[in-house]
Amino acid sequence: MLKKGSKLYSILTGTCPKCHEESMYMVKNSYILSKVFDMHEKCSHCGLKYKMEPSFFFGAMFVSYGLGVLLSIATFLMSHYGFHTNLKTSFVAIMLSLTCFMPIIMRISRNIWINIFIHYDKDWKEKI
Repeated sequence: MLKKGSKLYSILTGTCPKCHEESMYMVKNSYILSKVFDMHEKCSHCGLKYKMEPSFFFGAMFVSYGLGVLLSIATFLMSHYGFHTNLKTSFVAIMLSLTCFMPIIMRISRNIWINIFIHYDKDWKEKI
């Protein structure tokens, strides 16, 4: 399920979508907030340029919104129906979960966005 060559592997690990050989990010820990967006210019293995055009990752903002909504719904359902909290406590739980998971959501949304346009190429070594 989670092996090289799958979109899910690249999205969850933050590796190059073309060769899956190295991380796109300079710092793997997404909770170092000053470095959360710092990416390599290109992959040192296959040469894929990550920022293909100016403002390429602007579209990741829309993916991030969707992931945030999904997390909010899941948090609400878990807190309100699972733990039988009132609406005010459920709202606080949503705010806490969004705050805690925002660095991860930002990275995953970028990973999803680039994986929409770039596909794994098992023969990338032959094309260098």
